[in-house]
Amino acid sequence: MFKLKAYPWEEVIERKIRYDGRIVEHTCQLLALQEQQLVLFHKIEDTFTMTAGHGTLTIPKGSYTIAYYWTDRPYNLYFWRDVQGNYLGSYFNIVRNTWFRDQMVIFEDVIIDLLVLPNGDFFILDEDELPEDLIAFENGAVHKALDDVIHSLENILNQVKSDAEDRYHHTLFELVLTS
Repeated sequence: MFKLKAYPWEEVIERKIRYDGRIVEHTCQLLALQEQQLVLFHKIEDTFTMTAGHGTLTIPKGSYTIAYYWTDRPYNLYFWRDVQGNYLGSYFNIVRNTWFRDQMVIFEDVIIDLLVLPNGDFFILDEDELPEDLIAFENGAVHKALDDVIHSLENILNQVKSDAEDRYHHTLFELVLTS
């Protein structure tokens, strides 16, 4: 059930409940809210780098995230663009129990993530942090969710890229990015 009452560009807190129980929060701005989907905007305040395979992906300060959350899917998706609007990559966070409430999106992180580079290469992240083999972890639910994402990756990213050009065109964010 959905109890979030917010309007475009209002602040919404992203609350991630890590697998170890710690809570991480980020303040974002609401872009869209539907029955089972929430879309948020977040300006990147500090450059960060992710290591994947033999390479790295750096998300520079001033870039931004368009983040998608679903109550009926076992993942959320961060779609990164630089200050000029160029696609930098995507990050799928495998999750459970996503819900919207009191100006928040809340979800439980189940450790495994998928990083997708602009060229389409992807990497499974954090498998080394699991307390057991991925196939057995959480009775196989995380492995199944990851497998489903990988098999639907092209369709999911095509939809998000279409949204980025149509509903969330870069010009929508230029004023926020320059302030």
